[in-house]
Amino acid sequence: MAESTQVLSDSAPRRAAGRLISVSNRLPVTVTMENGQVAIKRSSGGLATGLRRVLSGDRGVWIGWPGQLGELSEAQRHRIVRQLADLGTAPVNLSDHEVEIFYEEVSNGVLWPLCHDRIDRLPLRIEGWDVYETVNQRYADAVVDAWQPGDTIWVHDYQLMRVPLLIRRRLPHAKIGFFLHVPFPNPEIFFTLPVRRWLVEGMLGADLIGFHTRRYRGHFTAALRRLFGIEMDVPTSTVAWNERRVTLGIFPMGIDAASFAERAVSRDVNVLTLELKQPASRLLVGIDRLDYSKGIQRRVLALQQLLIDHPEWRERVRLVQVAVPSRGRVGAYKRFRHDVESLISRINGEFATPAWTPIHYIHRAVSPATLVALYRAADVMLVTPVRDGMNLVAKEFAACRSDEDGVLVLSEFAGAVDELTDACIVNPYDIAGVAETIHTALTMSGTERRTRMRRLRAQVFEHDVRRWAEEFLAALAAA
Repeated sequence: MAESTQVLSDSAPRRAAGRLISVSNRLPVTVTMENGQVAIKRSSGGLATGLRRVLSGDRGVWIGWPGQLGELSEAQRHRIVRQLADLGTAPVNLSDHEVEIFYEEVSNGVLWPLCHDRIDRLPLRIEGWDVYETVNQRYADAVVDAWQPGDTIWVHDYQLMRVPLLIRRRLPHAKIGFFLHVPFPNPEIFFTLPVRRWLVEGMLGADLIGFHTRRYRGHFTAALRRLFGIEMDVPTSTVAWNERRVTLGIFPMGIDAASFAERAVSRDVNVLTLELKQPASRLLVGIDRLDYSKGIQRRVLALQQLLIDHPEWRERVRLVQVAVPSRGRVGAYKRFRHDVESLISRINGEFATPAWTPIHYIHRAVSPATLVALYRAADVMLVTPVRDGMNLVAKEFAACRSDEDGVLVLSEFAGAVDELTDACIVNPYDIAGVAETIHTALTMSGTERRTRMRRLRAQVFEHDVRRWAEEFLAALAAA
C-alpha cells in the first residue's frame, strides 16, 4: 500500500504562531532500496495517514524513525537526510539492537499486548526498559534540537511514553501534548508492569494527554488514584502534578473522509468494484493488520457458525479477509499467523464446493484502489476486534459508501463504537451472537441499511481527522 508522496498539505490547520513539532515512532515515510536506488515511500499506518494532512512544511516538522538505513552508503545517507529535511521531517536513526529491544521486545512484545488486555501474551521475563529509556531520550533530544520558542510539541503513542517528561526536563516552559492511540489498559492489567509508575510519570510531562474514549481516560485516572493518590478535577478535566495542571482530554480520531469519498467514485475503483460483486453471492469483508487484537479467528468462527445455523447461506455468501503482514519478526505474531491460516484452511475444507470457497484469505497489503473497491463492494463490513484503540477501518468503510448502502458490524470493544452507534454492535467473544448479527445484516431491508449508513457517514464526515487535530491543538493551546 506504499506509494510516493508529499508529506505536507495546504489543508493543515493554522495556529496563531510557532510551528508544530510532531513526534512519533515512525516517520510518515519509509526509506527503501528498489533496484539499487533509494526511494522514499508513504507509510500506510493510521497515524501516518491521519496526520499527513495536518502538517505544513514551513510551519512544522515531523520527528521519527525512517526505517533501517544500514545498507546505504555514506553519500546515500546524506542525500536521504537532505530529502527528508525538504519534506519537513527529521530522522531518528536506531541501531539493529535498539530496533530489536525497543521496538520488537518492549513496545510490541510488552506494551502492545498489555494495552490490548492480552496479559497472556507477555513474556516470562520483562526486560529492556533501559533501552526503551535510551531511545526515548534520543527522540527527546531531537525535539530539543528542533524546538524554537513558540513551537508546539505533539508526541504520539505507547512507544514514546517517556518522551514528554524527558523533553520537560530540558524545556520546562514548552507546550507539550501527548496522544495515546491505543487503549490505556484497566489498572488491574497495567499494574502487572514493574515500571508502571515510571511510564505514567513520563506521560505526565505533557500539558495535555489525549485519549480516544472516556473509558480509556477513566482507566488512566484510576491508575493515577492508585499510584499517586491524586484525583481529576471533573469541571476542568485536569490533575495537579509537580506544581502544574495536566489536562486529560478525549479526542476520538477521525479520517480524511473527503479523500476516501473522492477515491471511491474514481474510474479504476468502479471497475474493481464491479469485478468483486457477484450477482448470486453476498460479500462479507474484513480488512485488518494480522494482529491478535483484531479478532480474526473469532470472526471466521462466526462465519462457520452462520453456515451451520443458516445453511441457506452456503454457496451464497463469501468472506474476503485481508490480513496485512505485521511484526513478522516477533515470535507471537509468527505463531498467530500459523493459527489463523490453519483455522481458515480447516473451515474452507469443511464447507467448500468445487464452485465456491467461503473464505478468500489475502495475506499481503492491497493497493489503495483495491482497498476502496472492497469497501464499495461489501454487503457487510466486519470490524470485530477483541480490543482496539479506535479502528479507522470502520470509518473508512462509511466514508466510501456514497451509495448509502452496506452494513457495518462493529465490535463493542473498538473505540469507534462510541461514535458509530448506527452500526450493528456485537460482542466478538459471543461467536453465536456474531453469526446471528451477520444473518440480520444480510437480511436487513434496504430502507434500514440506507438510514443507518446515512447516519454513519454524517458522523464520519463531521468528525474527520482535520477536526480531531484542530480540537487537540486548541485544547493544548488552552492547557
